[in-house]
Formats: sequence, structure tokens, C-alpha cells
Amino acid sequence: MRHRPIPAHNLKTTRSGAMKRRNIFWRWRRLFYLVTLVMVTGVAGVGFVVAEIELPIAPEPEDQTTFVCTAEVAPGQCNEDTAAASLHGEEDRVNVDLDEIPDVAVNAVIAAEDRDFFDHGGVDPVGITRAALSDIRGGSASRQGGSTITQQYVKNVYLTSDRTLTRKIREAVLAIKLEQEISKEQILENYLNTIYFGRGSYGIGAASRAYFSKDVSELSLPEAALLAGLIRSPQRAEPDRYPEEARRRRRTVLAGMLEEEMITEAERDRADEWPFDTYHDLARWSPGNGVEVKPDVALFGGEFFVEQVRKQLTDRYGNDAVFGGGLRIYTTLDRGLQEHAYRAVTETLDQPGDPAGSLVAIDDNGQVRAMMGGRDYGEDPLNLAVGTAGGGGGRQPGSTFKAFALAEAVKQGYSIESQVDTPSAETFPDADAGEDWEVRGGCCGGRATLVEATARSSNTAYAQLMIDLGPERVGQMAADLGVSADLGEEIYPSAVLGTASVSVMDMAAAYSTFANRGTQIEPRVITRVERADGTLVEEFTATRTTVLSVDQASRVTYSLEQVIDHGTGEAADIGRPAAGKTGTTQENRDAWFVGYTPTLTASVWMGYVDNREMADVRGGLVQGGSLPADIWRTFMDRALEDAEPVDFMEPADLDAGRELDPGSG
Repeated sequence: MRHRPIPAHNLKTTRSGAMKRRNIFWRWRRLFYLVTLVMVTGVAGVGFVVAEIELPIAPEPEDQTTFVCTAEVAPGQCNEDTAAASLHGEEDRVNVDLDEIPDVAVNAVIAAEDRDFFDHGGVDPVGITRAALSDIRGGSASRQGGSTITQQYVKNVYLTSDRTLTRKIREAVLAIKLEQEISKEQILENYLNTIYFGRGSYGIGAASRAYFSKDVSELSLPEAALLAGLIRSPQRAEPDRYPEEARRRRRTVLAGMLEEEMITEAERDRADEWPFDTYHDLARWSPGNGVEVKPDVALFGGEFFVEQVRKQLTDRYGNDAVFGGGLRIYTTLDRGLQEHAYRAVTETLDQPGDPAGSLVAIDDNGQVRAMMGGRDYGEDPLNLAVGTAGGGGGRQPGSTFKAFALAEAVKQGYSIESQVDTPSAETFPDADAGEDWEVRGGCCGGRATLVEATARSSNTAYAQLMIDLGPERVGQMAADLGVSADLGEEIYPSAVLGTASVSVMDMAAAYSTFANRGTQIEPRVITRVERADGTLVEEFTATRTTVLSVDQASRVTYSLEQVIDHGTGEAADIGRPAAGKTGTTQENRDAWFVGYTPTLTASVWMGYVDNREMADVRGGLVQGGSLPADIWRTFMDRALEDAEPVDFMEPADLDAGRELDPGSG
């Protein structure tokens, strides 16, 4: 086999006169030269950039108080004097010296955020690579981000949170320069005093008091690991509201500390077993932690509304802007209606052992005018009005859900004057997830119009209607009308009797669509946000969606008027045009009345927070047409006392539509 000849320039003559092939460095000398040139140029370029970018003087924190105002305050007039509440950050930022922070807390933060902090020069290429590989593999129990503690501090103090390449380059350069200017210990101390831990607390000193009501020097291992786990997006791991996520993050930090040999396996295991629900030092977040509600607003449960506003603001603008940005927040809360709502619930449920109650009122522009979420925020901050968004769970709506099946029937073209079967009991084969569904509760001698079946709340009639219309369609109608709760991946016919979980806000929003003649208006608690100088940040306008035609909504309303006129909701009669529906769940665990006039909708729920049966309240069972209807009537009487009665639009033809054919599907 012949070989290609070796080029002469790759050969050299030895002292003995023999020809020998030159080594690889000679043969590739031009490439090596080019690579070396590029590297030298790159290093020089980086050096030039580092030299050119000056390290700014660290600004002093200049947080400004944010004010929250109620509906009567005009644009440009929200200030300390007119505000119902203030959100501030100054009192929740307390600097502490590094030597005051226990080693266990320092180690927890380093394990969570930057394990090579004492080894790198501000930027950690190894950490960035490790984070990238962890992302590719799907993460691990001790996953970290790529930014060092120094970079995080630089971003928080010197830069913005813009996600741009230019900002990341400046962040890296300033981190390197900062490491050359001050010691690692000073950087760590500054970082621990400026990072946000949630609950309005900036710095580990404030966080220690906000979460555990103790000085930072007293932090234990499980407490330190919990705080370290909160640093990245603390609102998503608030222990009161998201205990499982908080526990998962704490476990991640403990795993990292074990890997770094900061703690032993026994210490890890003991800390991991620390129970959130029984540990007496796990403080709840009360309005005192960065939120101050004026006494005249707090007196009637206004803290629950303010907390809902705060949550929406922080989700939208972030904690820094809300607690230190000097914003002016204009809300929908009517102080007079809030007092009426609070009194209607608490004066009706005023006996020892009475269940809890909640009320939400929404006007014809989608503005939440009143939110009675609980009696005393200081004793229990669980907001009963907003379901899972308030830290609790949803409640079953009972027969108030029937209105959504009624609306779907009308939309599908059926007449509300259709005759339907209303037997006292009926069994529907294979209707309950493949099992026979036994339904009790009829009316009217076994046969009635759909209007009358609604007024008398016939379970058997609506069970058949739900099957005929299609559960998925009725579930979609509920969502279109305004129910935001997740009704489940698969909706069963039993949902028409109120087996899904919703909130008081959901039901008020959905029924307000009927009041608004078929137009769904997304409920709002905020109308306008301004800066401290009065310039506009954002205006929250009504989002409107047509769900039913005006005539379709009028026929639904006519049917629900009969509930109050002579049906299960007679106790809700307010002497003016009104429509609504009662609801009572199995074993009387929840009782509802949801109703409306053309200008105002109110949803009332009552039940025990622990979901036990309301079997012996005032000597009897609680149903939607009893105490909830009383509360609704009391509130609406007071809320509309000075308003002229307004009539509903009459349906063009009550007989419009085709006859229902029960069982036809």
C-alpha cells in the first residue's frame, strides 16, 4: 500500500543527517498561534470591560409607604389621610451584624444559594455549569441556581431585575469588582440584610421576627433551613398557605447542608421532622407585619379585603414595589357596604356555637363592594370569602349550582315552561362514575314546569336535566358565568346538586352575570394604581364577555325570582325585584343563599370551618332558606335602603324554546 509523501516543511534534518518528522506543535503552530491570540485578546477585552465599568456607590434604602384607599377616594387624592391601610417596608428591614447571625443560619443560606461562596471571585463558572447540568437532568434534591450570592446582592442593590444580556454582563463584572473592594464577610452580611424573605421582611433579622417572633441569634436548624428555602420566590412557599412547598424547600436545604458536611444525618433527620402545624413559634402573618389597617376599617373585617388587595399587588408588581414603592392603590371597597355585610353576618350568627359565615357583594360593574371573610383577622386570617386563594379550601355550593344547569338549558334552546318529572326519589343507572345514582328530593306531586322545579329546588328534576344537557356543558357554563374554581378533570351529574368546591366570591361573580343581563364582568378589587407623584401606573378596567343573550338571561332571572316569590327562598324577600337561589349540601355542612337585584349581587355562605354538620343550630338544621337567606335579606335591605327599586327586564316570551324531552340526552 502506498502512503502519501510527507510535505518537506514538516521534515527536519538531524545532526546525523537523517530526515525526521517535525513534532505536532510545529505542524499546528499557526493554529496554536491563532488560538493564543484570540485568548489574549479575549482576556484583554474582559479586562478592559471590567476596568471601564465603575462600581456604583451603594444607595441607601429609601422605601416609601404604599397607601390603599377605598372606593370613595377620587383619583389623585389617595394619601396618608384618606387611606384605609398602608403597606410599608421600613420597620421590616433591620440590619444585623454577621457575628449576630448563628452559624447554622449562615450555613443554611450558603448551602441553599452558593456553596462555593468562599472560593470563587464573585462569579462561579463551576456553579453555573452545575446548575445547567442539573436543569438538563431534571434537578436534584439539593438543586442550586447559577447566580452567586455576590451576584444576587449586586442585582438587588445596584441593578434592576431586567432579564437582558447587558444586565447579566454588568452583574458579573460588578460582582468581580465588588469582591476586590470588600471582604467576603462584608458581602455576606450585606446580602443577609437586604434579601427578601417574604411577609414584608427584608433581611434575616426581620424575617426571624416575622416568622418565629424571635431574635435572629435564637434561630434553630429547622428554622434557619426554612428561611433559606424561602429566598427564591418566598410568596410561593409561605408556610401558612403552602406548608407542603415550604417543607419541600426546607428538606432541599437540609440535604444541601448534609452534602457539604455542615450537619450530620441525625441533625438532618430531626430538623426534617419538625412539624409546621404544631410548633408554637411558627408565627402567622398578621396585618402588623408591614400592613397597617386603620381601626375604622378593621372594625368591620376590612383586613381580609386589604390582604386580598396586597396579594394581587405583590403577584403583579412584586414585593419591593408594594412595600416600598410609594404606590397609591384605589380599590372597590365601599366602607358603608362593608359595615352592612359584617353586621349582617355577625348580628345574625351571634350565639355561642354558631357556625361561621361569609358574604361577598359585587355591583353591576364587577366591583367587589364588600367582603366579609371572617370575624377577626388577628385571631384567624383564613379568608372564608375566596376559598383556596384565602388560605383555605372551597365549599360545596349545594343547589345554588342548579342555576348553571338552568342557564345551559335556556342557552341550548329549551323552554323554562317545559314539563319535567319531579318524583320524590329516582335512581339513575350508571350515572355516578359508573354506579347507580340515587337521588331524593322532588316536589309538586311528581310533575312541574322547569320554573316551578327551580322554585321548589327539585333534586330529581335537575338530576335528569343535568344528564340530558351533559355535565361537561353545565360545568363550562359555570366557568363562563364566573366560577373560577377548578371543578375537576371530569364533571359528574352529581355536580348539579353542588358536590364541587367553589368560593363565596365565585358564586357572587357567576350570579352577577345574570344580574348583568348575560354579560360576565370579571370581579375586581382594584381600580387604579398611581405612583407617589400621582402619575398613572395602571388602570383596571372591566373585562366583559357575553355568555347569554339578554332574553336568555331574563328567562333565567324570571325563574330565580320565583324562588323568592313562593319557593325555598321566601325568607329573602326584600320587597323589591330580586332573584336568587338557596343551597344546602349533604348532611347540612354548607348552606347558601345567592341572590341579586339589577344593581347588586350578594353571595352568603355559612358553615363550620372544620366542615362538621350543622345539625343543631338554634335547635334545628340549617338550610339555605333559613339563616343564609336571613343574612342576605338583612344586608340587601340596608345596602339598598336609599336606592330606588329597579325592575328586571321582562322576558320577551316565557314559552320561548322547545320542550324538554326527559331522558333523551
